[in-house]
Amino acid sequence: MSRAKTLSKARPQGRRAKSNEGTISGRGTFLAGKSLTAVLCVLLAVAIMALYSPVAGHAFLNFDDSDYVTGNVHIHGGLRWSTFRWAFTSTDAANWHPLTWLSHALDYQLFRLNPAGHHLDSVVIHALNAVVLFLLLAWITKRVGAGLLVAALFAFHPINVESVAWVAERKNVLSTLFLFLAIGAYAWYAQKPGWRRYLLVAALFVMGLMAKPMVITLPFVLLLLDYWPLERMSLSGTKNGELLTDAPRLAFSRLVLEKVPLLFLSVLSALITVKAQRSGMAVRSLQQFPLGVRIENAIVAYGLYLWKMVWPSRLAPLYPHPGNTLPVWQVSLSALTLAGVTGFVIAFRRKRYLPVGWFWFLGTLVPVLGLVQVGDAAMADRYAYVPLIGIFVMIAWGLDDWADEKNVGSVWRVVSALGVLTALGIATSRQLSYWENEYTVWAHAVSVTDRNPFAHDALGSALVEPDEAAALNRIENLDTEDKRIEESRRQYEVALEIRRELTRQNPAYLPTMATTLNNLGNLDRIQGRLEEAGQRYEEALDIHRQLPQRNIEPDPPELAMVLNNLGFLERLQKRTDEAYPHFEEALKIYRQLVQEKPEPYLPDLALTLNNMAISEKDQNHLDLARQHYEETLKVRRDLVQNDPEGYLPELAMTLNDLGNLDGLQNQAEEARQRYEESLRVYRQLAEQEPDKFLPYVAGTLNNLGFLDKNQGRIGESRAHYAEAMTIYRRLAQSDSAAYAGDIARVDASVKELEKVASVK
Repeated sequence: MSRAKTLSKARPQGRRAKSNEGTISGRGTFLAGKSLTAVLCVLLAVAIMALYSPVAGHAFLNFDDSDYVTGNVHIHGGLRWSTFRWAFTSTDAANWHPLTWLSHALDYQLFRLNPAGHHLDSVVIHALNAVVLFLLLAWITKRVGAGLLVAALFAFHPINVESVAWVAERKNVLSTLFLFLAIGAYAWYAQKPGWRRYLLVAALFVMGLMAKPMVITLPFVLLLLDYWPLERMSLSGTKNGELLTDAPRLAFSRLVLEKVPLLFLSVLSALITVKAQRSGMAVRSLQQFPLGVRIENAIVAYGLYLWKMVWPSRLAPLYPHPGNTLPVWQVSLSALTLAGVTGFVIAFRRKRYLPVGWFWFLGTLVPVLGLVQVGDAAMADRYAYVPLIGIFVMIAWGLDDWADEKNVGSVWRVVSALGVLTALGIATSRQLSYWENEYTVWAHAVSVTDRNPFAHDALGSALVEPDEAAALNRIENLDTEDKRIEESRRQYEVALEIRRELTRQNPAYLPTMATTLNNLGNLDRIQGRLEEAGQRYEEALDIHRQLPQRNIEPDPPELAMVLNNLGFLERLQKRTDEAYPHFEEALKIYRQLVQEKPEPYLPDLALTLNNMAISEKDQNHLDLARQHYEETLKVRRDLVQNDPEGYLPELAMTLNDLGNLDGLQNQAEEARQRYEESLRVYRQLAEQEPDKFLPYVAGTLNNLGFLDKNQGRIGESRAHYAEAMTIYRRLAQSDSAAYAGDIARVDASVKELEKVASVK
């Protein structure tokens, strides 16, 4: 009979004798003490880094990565005082999470826009989380083997890929690290309660909240830990020598009172979060998602999280909310499952890890169940990152106790665990491959979810994204631009069909239908189907104008975007008189948005001002055009100060446009200054991306050549034309058709110049 079995009568059921501390199991000493812990920590971290190493070759995604890194001018400033000030006052991305912003700013300072560094930092934090979780469980429970299994399940389960492989979810892994550290500090406080130790718990909790408010349930988690394994709760039964602390037990009410300061922090964080999400227009109304629908979805979500834990397949970055279409059998089955497991853990509550693990799972999911509906998702894999730890505890401790009772040796335990972890690792590796780029993410999402208009929209956008072209060229049916555009159209049309049906069921879906119409209009415009594009934009515009009458919250940024697109289309069709009022209305909206929140809308304001200026120039209203061009230039100079890489191309374009206007108004010296500054910017950009910016260098040289010719500066004009011709001929070597017109135009200019020179 094993030692563990012999001692079972002398201790409460489900507990392990203190003499087993630091061993793989209760049987023997395969490795022991600190040497075992160190080896296991290293092995766990190395395995995680190896498993997740492919992310070094993954790209950024447009899906939120733009808000958090690639398109965020504040992050591009790195760690400087202005970034700190912005991080602590911003509610961008519908969240208040300053530590997350600062972690991205640090990564940008180190790696710029190289996605490998950003991805690998998230992997490092995930590995650190797993190691800290293992050390924490081994310390407070004295059961190394079970604690290691929980940490390994957490580390290798494919449902956690989303949290690690998606740069924008840095907030999830970072907040979890502070959650674990806060729990560790609380265990230290439980050994010898005092205000200094309590202050450390509160400080780490605040840091977790400043990374992501998901950790808001910490006070509830600590009450569970008071029951087991800390056993500070007086109702826990007879105390034994295995406890982490010898402090006296307290009544439940005293323990709750002890958590009041932390509960205050939770309430404060909740209020800030709701305000931030409302300001980001992320909170959905009861009209769109009635309370009954939310409760049904929450019940089903619990069941689906459990199912995905057991059978982690068909994982996707977004699961569309079913609205009121959930079948009764699905709600009933999930409810019965929840009731059954709850009854089971209460019946076997002497095995304290069962109720603790189960209520950990139920409680930590509450903030993200959609009772306050944020966005249009029913659930998300990333939300399970912390909650499933409770289920892993139930599994690991239950199996360990069963193995003790059956006298299973250490070798069989290790082999069995490795078998399960290997299977999970293979599934994780496969899931990781879907996060390689924008196209793979959404192509997989479309294939594994039903009626997911958001995924179809996102896939349609990925197919026409220039940065995706190289990766898509490797796919046989997407190896040309025409094929990609046609597939993009198909995806948008599927999304539109689904959204039309949803809108018939509930008009609250109208804004998202307008978004899909806008996407289709853009595609029509790219393909030269201008009439169809106009119809799409007009329908989208009509929807936005109806929203107030239907008691649906308007979406000013989307309305302004549609107005801009419609105006641009009308300008292409030489319908300047119709385009101008659309630009004017869009400009009014963007000015209001910039007053409320300048950072995200200043680029759109500049674009609209530029559109206005072009329309005014077309109508020969040159003074008004100058006024809007100069305001555009001022805004874009300000944007360049914060993000040179992101906005230098637009600054150079505006300088060129203003130079052209100067030329029309016979302000030759001003025009020269604009062109020369634009040329310096384009030369700088062309050093980094020659294929992209050399055409703009040549175009600006051509403008300078024309200006020189008009001023009689024949030598300078000849030099500028010659350099422009050299660049165009170089570019034509790879695509002769694309640059034939440019070469002909410069050649004609040179011949005209020589005629002028010969006359002189």
